[in-house]
Amino acid sequence: MPSSNQNLPITNQVNTPGLSIPTEICLTFATGSFLIGILGLQTISKCLQSAGMASEEVFRGELLPILHFPNPSNS
Repeated sequence: MPSSNQNLPITNQVNTPGLSIPTEICLTFATGSFLIGILGLQTISKCLQSAGMASEEVFRGELLPILHFPNPSNS
Protein backbone atom coordinates (compact mmCIF):
# COMPACT_ATOMS: atom_id res chain seq x y z
CA MET A 1 0.00 0.00 0.00
CA PRO A 2 1.67 3.29 -1.04
CA SER A 3 1.96 6.11 1.46
CA SER A 4 0.03 9.30 0.80
CA ASN A 5 3.03 11.41 1.85
CA GLN A 6 5.17 10.32 -1.10
CA ASN A 7 3.67 12.82 -3.53
CA LEU A 8 4.15 15.90 -1.32
CA PRO A 9 6.66 18.51 -2.50
CA ILE A 10 9.77 19.04 -0.40
CA THR A 11 9.73 22.41 1.33
CA ASN A 12 12.90 24.40 1.65
CA GLN A 13 13.82 25.95 4.96
CA VAL A 14 13.95 29.72 4.94
CA ASN A 15 17.22 31.04 6.30
CA THR A 16 16.82 34.51 7.75
CA PRO A 17 20.09 36.22 8.61
CA GLY A 18 18.81 37.93 11.80
CA LEU A 19 17.37 34.84 13.54
CA SER A 20 20.24 32.67 14.69
CA ILE A 21 18.81 31.80 18.16
CA PRO A 22 18.26 28.06 18.52
CA THR A 23 14.75 26.87 19.22
CA GLU A 24 15.83 25.12 22.42
CA ILE A 25 16.95 28.40 24.00
CA CYS A 26 13.69 30.13 23.09
CA LEU A 27 11.75 27.20 24.51
CA THR A 28 13.80 27.37 27.73
CA PHE A 29 12.95 31.04 28.26
CA ALA A 30 9.29 30.49 27.40
CA THR A 31 9.02 27.56 29.83
CA GLY A 32 10.43 29.54 32.74
CA SER A 33 8.14 32.50 32.23
CA PHE A 34 5.17 30.18 31.71
CA LEU A 35 5.83 28.42 35.03
CA ILE A 36 6.25 31.73 36.86
CA GLY A 37 2.94 32.88 35.37
CA ILE A 38 1.14 29.75 36.55
CA LEU A 39 2.55 30.10 40.08
CA GLY A 40 1.56 33.76 40.14
CA LEU A 41 -2.00 32.96 39.04
CA GLN A 42 -2.30 30.29 41.73
CA THR A 43 -1.14 32.76 44.38
CA ILE A 44 -3.58 35.42 43.19
CA SER A 45 -6.37 32.84 43.14
CA LYS A 46 -5.67 31.77 46.73
CA CYS A 47 -5.59 35.40 47.90
CA LEU A 48 -8.89 36.18 46.21
CA GLN A 49 -10.49 33.07 47.70
CA SER A 50 -9.36 33.98 51.22
CA ALA A 51 -10.59 37.56 50.75
CA GLY A 52 -13.95 36.21 49.59
CA MET A 53 -14.25 33.94 52.60
CA ALA A 54 -13.36 36.80 54.95
CA SER A 55 -15.99 39.04 53.35
CA GLU A 56 -18.59 36.29 53.78
CA GLU A 57 -17.87 36.27 57.51
CA VAL A 58 -18.31 40.03 57.71
CA PHE A 59 -21.56 39.98 55.78
CA ARG A 60 -22.88 37.05 57.80
CA GLY A 61 -22.83 39.23 60.89
CA GLU A 62 -20.91 37.00 63.26
CA LEU A 63 -18.05 39.44 63.59
CA LEU A 64 -20.13 42.61 63.78
CA PRO A 65 -20.72 44.15 67.21
CA ILE A 66 -24.21 44.69 68.61
CA LEU A 67 -25.05 48.36 68.43
CA HIS A 68 -27.08 49.77 71.35
CA PHE A 69 -29.06 52.81 70.28
CA PRO A 70 -30.32 55.14 72.99
CA ASN A 71 -34.08 55.45 73.33
CA PRO A 72 -35.35 58.80 72.12
CA SER A 73 -36.58 60.86 75.05
CA ASN A 74 -39.95 62.56 74.80
CA SER A 75 -39.13 66.18 75.47
